[in-house]
Amino acid sequence: MPFTAVNSKMVRAQVLPGQRLFSQRGAMLAYTGDVSFTPNIQGGQGGVAAMIGRRVAGESAALMTVEGSGSVLFGHGGHHVTVIELTGDTLCVEADRLLAFDGSLRQGTMFLGAQGGVMGMVRGQVTGQGLFTTTLQGAGSAAVLAHGGVIELPITPQRPVHVDPQAYVAHRGQVTNKLSTALGWRDMVGRGSGEAFQLELSGNGTVYVQASEDKL
Repeated sequence: MPFTAVNSKMVRAQVLPGQRLFSQRGAMLAYTGDVSFTPNIQGGQGGVAAMIGRRVAGESAALMTVEGSGSVLFGHGGHHVTVIELTGDTLCVEADRLLAFDGSLRQGTMFLGAQGGVMGMVRGQVTGQGLFTTTLQGAGSAAVLAHGGVIELPITPQRPVHVDPQAYVAHRGQVTNKLSTALGWRDMVGRGSGEAFQLELSGNGTVYVQASEDKL
């Protein structure tokens, strides 16, 4: 794992010769050693096709390629940072929440309608995430931003997890998510709370929930 926590809002990445990392532009706080930072126009490990796909989907974020030999400190906006290690599985997360990640991970996009059908698409509109989300797949680690830190909740076929859409950060594994209503239509009259809707995540995996209902 190239990332180690310095504190709750900062991580250190060890950059090794012949390897690369990707980070949000402007996320570098300090570094030591012989490290280079260049704008990434290839769309990460997914290449040009992945980059074009993310831009068409509106699910792209400006990236920097980080290479060389040294140590780099990353952070952004004072947000809490969580390091997630992937072991060949898939992480679904919003592009603007990705602080930095291994160059070995393959980026892509997923249409939310593929998870939960029409309600999956409605979910994107309710949460403000749109109709697509970013995926990272392979073996490696990613540093993810959140308000107030996150808690990891296991998802099993016997025990699905219901999450406030505004508190949802990311999920990994073989997980299906859909939007459900927590209240009947009569109960919702006169209510402005987003808690009338819940994300129901089922399957096998993990969901990451932040300690806030604020978007980045």
